[in-house]
Amino acid sequence: MKNAGEAALEKVELSGKRSTPIKSMLGRRETGIVVPALLLFVFFSLFSDSFLTQYNMFNISRNLSFYIFIALGQAVVIAIGGMNLSVGAIGGLSTIAVGHILVNMGLPGSVAITVGLLTGITAGFLNGIIITKLKLNPFIVTLSTSFLFTGLVYGISKGYPYTDIPKSFTYVGRKSFLGFPIVFWMLIIILFALYYLYRHTVLGRRLLATGGNENAARLSGINTDRMIILANVLSGFFASMTGVLYVSRMGSAQPATGQNWMVTSFAVAIIGGTSLDGGIISSIGLFAGGVIMVLIKNGLILMEANVYFEQAFLGMIILFTVSLDSIKDLLKVLKNRNSED
Repeated sequence: MKNAGEAALEKVELSGKRSTPIKSMLGRRETGIVVPALLLFVFFSLFSDSFLTQYNMFNISRNLSFYIFIALGQAVVIAIGGMNLSVGAIGGLSTIAVGHILVNMGLPGSVAITVGLLTGITAGFLNGIIITKLKLNPFIVTLSTSFLFTGLVYGISKGYPYTDIPKSFTYVGRKSFLGFPIVFWMLIIILFALYYLYRHTVLGRRLLATGGNENAARLSGINTDRMIILANVLSGFFASMTGVLYVSRMGSAQPATGQNWMVTSFAVAIIGGTSLDGGIISSIGLFAGGVIMVLIKNGLILMEANVYFEQAFLGMIILFTVSLDSIKDLLKVLKNRNSED
């Protein structure tokens, strides 16, 4: 038979176990991103009559999809401890490849899509090979290849857009399904696939282990060079897919496509909880980060606020996001000091 002390101890332990799920939920990295996204959504819903209209929701979900597709090209390499400054240039090169195939060569859309995606995959593979085989810093490599790919964009197009894109090619970029853009449903499927990859597969865990501590991952038997190459290939794939979808949305292949993607790719990825130290990526966080990004842009316009402050808002959010872990650590230190006193 248990004495009073043992019974009390068991009661405390059971109480602690019951509270664990709540503490776990509140302690998750995504919580600090999802909550602000929800608050922004509620705020603009209450203070703007046109925010919840079907037309605005369609535009928001479509813009959201493109922001996150761009960010995926950055997030997958940040997760392995790298970066890709050529995301926009790869997207632009794929865009021009699609335009050239459709307009100048007159080939079907399926061929254009295949060539566009292979262009991005090849560019990502080139980045990965140079980084791993020559042991160069990803910043230097991707900065250099961004100029290379941009030069190819303007060399092939001579600075002129391809405007005679077949109307059938614009179906995915402009049409909807169940009230939401087709590209939005594509995004949901891809985010679920990435969630499964990183959470439930050996390959995903190896990618995150490489980002968390490359030396330790290598010593544990992981081919880290292969993981880095794969992450860069995925980055190129997402960049090229975004470029192909841009052609479908705009109905033209513009050589300027991708020039402003670098800031967007880092902003959404970082706001979405992707750790700059590597080893952490979250589908839920990326979605919430994209929501925050698009709501700031859309909400300021709807509320007739000064849109010139848009960059200031984004800057504050990014600074707060990257400082969040340090703030948590500081609060823990202060809490421990108070408990000791």
